[in-house]
Amino acid sequence: MTDDVREEDGRVPVAEAPLQLPLEFEAHYLTHQEAFHEFALGILLTNERAEEAVYRAYVEIRIRWDALLGESNLQAQTWRILRRAVTDELIGGLRAELVARDSGIGLYPALLKLSSRQFDAIVLRYIGGWDTKDIAWYMGLTPSTVTHHIRKAQERLEPVHRRATRPIKRENNE
Repeated sequence: MTDDVREEDGRVPVAEAPLQLPLEFEAHYLTHQEAFHEFALGILLTNERAEEAVYRAYVEIRIRWDALLGESNLQAQTWRILRRAVTDELIGGLRAELVARDSGIGLYPALLKLSSRQFDAIVLRYIGGWDTKDIAWYMGLTPSTVTHHIRKAQERLEPVHRRATRPIKRENNE
């Protein structure tokens, strides 16, 4: 026997019930959502990408909410999650673009072979123009660790750089 829970007008009241969220989580969202969005928009430059990053950040925050409440600095932890979501959106979009590009010297495939931290640090430094301190903050690392990842990435990209700067030999047709 199956009970139909539909109303006479076809609505399903259970499907229309609002999702119950912890009151503290709702308060955090209402208090910080605008600042989170402005931060994401400033980096990602489009409303769609900013909204996606903030959405993913709040999904993670909600999943980890109970554990986050036990942290000594809830604000710092939620901003860390947001920074990671924004960086992932930025880097993920760039990775997708690089797959379709051809530099003629093998730069894009070489970039895609870097470890994720090396790739992120190189992109944030040379494409984003960010300094080591800001990269460290965005990635949740120390400045010396960022410097290490940039140096290792440069070492791995050096053969591509040498190929790109090698003089072209011309045949002498005289």
